[in-house]
Amino acid sequence: MTEAPTTILHGAAAGAIDAFKIYGSGDSEVRALDGVTVEFEVGKFTAIMGPSGSGKSTLMHSLAGLDGLTSGAVYIGDTYLASLKDKELTELRREKVGFIFQAYNLIPTLSADENIRLPLLLGGTKGDEAWITRVIETVGLKDRLKHRPSELSGGQQQRVAVARALASKPTIIFADEPTGNLDSRSGAEILDFMRRAVNELGQTIVMVTHDPVAASYADRVIFLADGKIVDEMADPTADKVLDRMKRFGE
Repeated sequence: MTEAPTTILHGAAAGAIDAFKIYGSGDSEVRALDGVTVEFEVGKFTAIMGPSGSGKSTLMHSLAGLDGLTSGAVYIGDTYLASLKDKELTELRREKVGFIFQAYNLIPTLSADENIRLPLLLGGTKGDEAWITRVIETVGLKDRLKHRPSELSGGQQQRVAVARALASKPTIIFADEPTGNLDSRSGAEILDFMRRAVNELGQTIVMVTHDPVAASYADRVIFLADGKIVDEMADPTADKVLDRMKRFGE
């Protein structure tokens, strides 16, 4: 059980302090996270990159409260996740966190509109109707709301997933390879909307990606290797990210 620090950090949407995630012991020990300290600024778009096994997904899952740490702490806003009981953690994820996954994770029997509103319905609230309407219009789904996922293209399904993540006005959105199953055009549309969600709607997004082009949409790129943060880049371009990845053997 990890202990929450006595000092609460203010001003960041989320972060980690001296985070360790260790599997096994002795000769078989694997440090998925090896002392990571990082924070994610409100209203910014951050990409996390690194080779396979570098700890990218482990860091994101820990930040989102989907996986616990061996030691250290993670927080969302002013709340340290280790201080929460299971029910409180579930409520925080539902109310403060949005998720966008590579596999979309839509409910096949629900319409696009129902999928978008599902987290709100599970929480027993209707949400801010004006905000939801704005999100739906911004992602270009106004004429597809009655369609089920099987009646939508991959790009449209991912737009539903993005709208669902935004619907509750979360403190932070975590995106795990959100364009991994899309063609380049559909992927660019999703990334453009995520960029607009930060610029125009004030959202905070943290995205795990292998793609230098996807990372170029971010304000900042964090590079992981062997469970440690080894570098970061502000104002990335695809060429700069690719060059940096080559240095780390990506």
